[in-house]
Amino acid sequence: MATNKKAFTLRLQEDNFKKIQFISENEHRSIANKIEVLIIDEIKKYEQENGEIIIEDEESATK
Repeated sequence: MATNKKAFTLRLQEDNFKKIQFISENEHRSIANKIEVLIIDEIKKYEQENGEIIIEDEESATK
């Protein structure tokens, strides 16, 4: 199954890494999945307060 997820490097303080690892394990999630859920929740919160973020697709942006 193809995915359009972007890969990137995330550097965390060791304490923060251990805490997110602990939370992830308690929720039976991977660390990557937990971080993605946190990002999705933050985007929803931001958009509720500020309106929808409109993302141009790359094809129309380069024309």
